[in-house]
Amino acid sequence: MHIKALTFDTGGTVLDWHGGLTRAFAAAGARRGLEADWHAVVNEYRRRSLKAIGGQVQPAFNFDDVHRRVLDEIVGEFGLGALDAADRDAIWRTWHALDAWPDFAAALARLRRKYVVASFTLLTTSLVIDVSRRNGIVWDAILSCEMIGIYKTRPEAYLTAAKWLQLDPSEIMMVAAHNHDLNGALACGYHTAFVRRPAEWGPGGPADPVPDPAHTLVADDFGQLAEQLGA
Repeated sequence: MHIKALTFDTGGTVLDWHGGLTRAFAAAGARRGLEADWHAVVNEYRRRSLKAIGGQVQPAFNFDDVHRRVLDEIVGEFGLGALDAADRDAIWRTWHALDAWPDFAAALARLRRKYVVASFTLLTTSLVIDVSRRNGIVWDAILSCEMIGIYKTRPEAYLTAAKWLQLDPSEIMMVAAHNHDLNGALACGYHTAFVRRPAEWGPGGPADPVPDPAHTLVADDFGQLAEQLGA
């Protein structure tokens, strides 16, 4: 195994979307006297948004657009119509102000001393720039599917990312907390590392907790991944 670069799923593997969005919904709801199972609201928001962007080819929209459209759907379906335009805008903008998991930035800095590190994500380029600056994350590259025009888990996305890095897929390790993303990379010749994120979907636990045995590495956290990769 001769790895030169690590490509990181970013939305769920690096960022605590559930915590950030749950707090944003709860704060907006409190202003309007609304009560709801905010964990369920946010998880449905995330599931529906991922379904709308995953696998797209040359769409006329990006993930920020999807997040805004789906937000209106969720507000209507969960009976949250008291949230006005300003409330919804504040929730939507929370995507660009999410916290990273606390073990990530330091581990990435260690890994970057040995490997090229890149965000390889469904998220918009602008979003990754904003959250990276907020969390002190330094990438060698941001490879947004928005740039490629073809979204994971289509094989063209993984192959284009490898081409842009000027590496053979066998020289890249995809890092994620989700089997579907890693399996897409694996099918294109990447090595894969499954990093557990038990709190990603809130108190109900992760939607995809059991790593596929085909993955190259499995780590309980990013510090352990750095150790396994000799960083």
